[in-house]
Amino acid sequence: DFTIQEVIDRSNQSLRAFYQHFNGKDELLLALFEETVREAANDIRETVDSETTPLERLHTFVIRLHEWCDPEKRPRKRGSHNRLPIMDFMMRLVADHPERVKAAMAPISSTLLQLLDESAAAGVIMVADTRHAAALVQQTVLSSWMADRLVHNPRARATAEETWAFCLHGLSG
Repeated sequence: DFTIQEVIDRSNQSLRAFYQHFNGKDELLLALFEETVREAANDIRETVDSETTPLERLHTFVIRLHEWCDPEKRPRKRGSHNRLPIMDFMMRLVADHPERVKAAMAPISSTLLQLLDESAAAGVIMVADTRHAAALVQQTVLSSWMADRLVHNPRARATAEETWAFCLHGLSG
């Protein structure tokens, strides 16, 4: 956790300048969350676009989203900020700002829905409702982060591939 004064000190800004941009700590966290999700969505899209088959594209999406939610495994690019994983922000913000969190996650959600639609059309998954399946897959991947925080033995944590295998089993009908 951090204080507003720590942010001001690290950014070399005045208190007045901070409050010209943000109405408080929650507004700052929301801005950081939105930026992190934008960065994640772009990275996920680039990674998915490198694959050609619908199922491999879906697989890549699940693995990459899992990595973005994991504090130890999220992708880091040279020059990018050392941001908290997506789920760290979500846990702090979703109770008080559910609509802003949902809106920020929309690019990731829509990419997943598109990939599920492509996979269903290709006949590689069997789901009656891709929108509902997208919600379930996204909840499974995002929730694995919280469960991993409760498991102190790193070998007992769900890996990205295990999470994918679980999701694929559910999508296979």
